[in-house]
Amino acid sequence: MVAVLTDRLLPDVLRLRAEDAGERTFLRVANGGSSTYAESYARACAIADGLVDLGVTPGECVVVMAPNSLDSIHTWLGINLAVATEVAVNTGYRGKTLEHVLQNAQARVMFVAPDLVARLLEVKDSLTFIETLIVYGDVGLPYDVPWKVVPFAVLGTRASVPPARTARRSDIASVVYTSGTTGPAKGVMMPHGQISLFARLGVEGAQLTAEDVWYCFIPLFHVAGKHIAILGSMMVGSQVVLDVQFSAETFIETVRAHGITVALIHGPLVEMVYKQPPTLHDANNTLTRIIASPFPGKIALDFEKRFGVRGVETWGMTEVTVPIWQPLDEPMRVGSCGKVRSEYFELRIVDPDTDEEMPVGQTGEFAIRPRYPFTIMQGYLRMPEATISTWRNLWFHTGDLGYIDETGYVYFVDRAKERIRRRAENISSYDIEACALEHDGIAECAAVGVPSEFEGDDDVMLYAVRAKGSDLTAEEVLHYLAARLPHFMVPRYIEFIAAIPRTPTGKLQKASLKSLGVTPETWDRRAAGVSVGALVRKKAASAT
Repeated sequence: MVAVLTDRLLPDVLRLRAEDAGERTFLRVANGGSSTYAESYARACAIADGLVDLGVTPGECVVVMAPNSLDSIHTWLGINLAVATEVAVNTGYRGKTLEHVLQNAQARVMFVAPDLVARLLEVKDSLTFIETLIVYGDVGLPYDVPWKVVPFAVLGTRASVPPARTARRSDIASVVYTSGTTGPAKGVMMPHGQISLFARLGVEGAQLTAEDVWYCFIPLFHVAGKHIAILGSMMVGSQVVLDVQFSAETFIETVRAHGITVALIHGPLVEMVYKQPPTLHDANNTLTRIIASPFPGKIALDFEKRFGVRGVETWGMTEVTVPIWQPLDEPMRVGSCGKVRSEYFELRIVDPDTDEEMPVGQTGEFAIRPRYPFTIMQGYLRMPEATISTWRNLWFHTGDLGYIDETGYVYFVDRAKERIRRRAENISSYDIEACALEHDGIAECAAVGVPSEFEGDDDVMLYAVRAKGSDLTAEEVLHYLAARLPHFMVPRYIEFIAAIPRTPTGKLQKASLKSLGVTPETWDRRAAGVSVGALVRKKAASAT
């Protein structure tokens, strides 16, 4: 019987798991390669010892910039065994974005994939802290670099026990950079107590057991795959199948090939899987649970039926873990992200401007605080102003809008910083975008508020990217939306652009779109003399 270790911190979880289930397979790479718990612990110990030899001290930041692999996971574990702080950097970062996070982390030691070293050279004159690169792979670099280079294969080859250091719940285990829309990425300082709770919530929310196989394709520079799937699996002694990327076309095939029982997939990826041509055998797979944020409501029940799987919607943030889960022992509540894990968190729905608590059923901002110390972030690394701006009246303000119904179910509505306020109506940009994306002629879109003729008020603007081969017009888009949206959500302005600007992690950069404002290329329904009311009345008349 494998013990469940949800009350332990990462270094103890890995050590105890190596002792009581050392020969069990821990990690399997989808395209080949595996590691047992004992092998992973031994390699992590060696890496930790190597870091101590390099002079890395407790609490010091150590950067990792590499794709998912056995080596990159062992690196993360080794850094934490050394009681140092692991800083996983997005492998898509380059230029000023990369310069910012490396300078903010102030790490002297960096693990890096060989093909990413060239990114460092692009900004080398601005990198004033890096001294040593530990490079994965067996091939030497094809160019000179201004830093000491240590091959990963020779790092810490002699140790089989970790350094004599003890992690506390308050020690910062990881710094994860969140991509902002209005400023540079912020480094979320996550203590050991927080990442332990992250994993525990996953174990409890997914009812994970030692017999499960978790599919992890989410990069390690995000929290969900690392702290929910991998650390959570360590806590119960289950397996993780590691992949480097997601493919909707082969998702179910991969599930069957590896006996995967649980997967964590973001909402758009769920929709991509659903859009694959249906077959008579879709439900013939080993998958039993999909954890998603969100689990798209328009396809939720049909997805569950088609693939024979339970969808579990959640809401969370890097800063506060995942405080809201759909209970597995209750029927799915379509559109809800679940109930608050009230044994660990308090949640209030507050007016974003006054902080007054909103009545049941009314939309406001999610404000969170933990019931136990060191279970949410300890601030943004070297960004005190950003840290302070999120805390008011002893609550962490998330910037997300939603409401709680009379039964305790929570509903996410929109991001407060991206909300559109039109004629006293708070409008969800998500609703507009979701509706527009149902049109075959639209590949991507983003809805934003632009200043109207009234003070403190917005008109709705939709930026859209035409689907390949489409000659869709703005007026056709308006007719389509007017037939499907409340009148106050129908855009006044529509503009077609070549691509929607996104951050390196794929999030919409709405701030950059808002800054463009109305241009000569923007179609204005008012200037065109098109009345939404007339369109709605015409639609209603044709329906009768």
